[in-house]
Amino acid sequence: MNFLKSYKRPIPSIYSTVLQELLVQQHLMRYKSTYQYDPVFALGFVTVYDQLMEGYPSTEDRDAIFKSYVTALNEDPETYRADAQRMEEWARSQNGNLLVEFSSRDGEIESILKDISERAQGKGNFSYSRFFAVGLFRLLELSNATEPTVLDKLCAALNINKKSVDRDLDVYRNLLSKLVQAKELLKEYIEREKKKREERLETPKPNEAVAKFDGSAYPLKH
Repeated sequence: MNFLKSYKRPIPSIYSTVLQELLVQQHLMRYKSTYQYDPVFALGFVTVYDQLMEGYPSTEDRDAIFKSYVTALNEDPETYRADAQRMEEWARSQNGNLLVEFSSRDGEIESILKDISERAQGKGNFSYSRFFAVGLFRLLELSNATEPTVLDKLCAALNINKKSVDRDLDVYRNLLSKLVQAKELLKEYIEREKKKREERLETPKPNEAVAKFDGSAYPLKH
């Protein structure tokens, strides 16, 4: 309700259906008693959102929808974007070994990961979610950590259940695959409709054809 009050413009159904499903899921995550915001979660959500909204007709509307979505959850969209960007920049400077050795190093992001590890171990609030899994995957992707064992080690270092991460990453990949297919179908539909409109414009209407044939080309003989 808060989202619809904030963003009143129509959203194409291919986007709105998934957006509303995600919003319902995130609402349930957001109000769990063990929920605590963290930048890995933010990176995961931003990644999912940007993938979902890729190709949206208007960049301005895409940003406005993001703002309305996060605000509807009583959270700060600017914090989400800023934290996701910090995590991305850090990950680009890492490799697989450095990622999993965060606990032995000092630094802003390393401290964030240490805090998550402690909370996930039971020393504070932590609620694992699908967005968190996607955030981990994005860290691996940006650091070019291609070895399968890196995710195992990172999950162990963060005290996260690897099976849950694998399951949620499969769901994420399937979602992206379905979105790509749906967007292709939408693109084909738009192109077909555009072609039909162009053909209609090019084809003269019956009364126009009659008007052109006014008999002047064939004068009557007396």
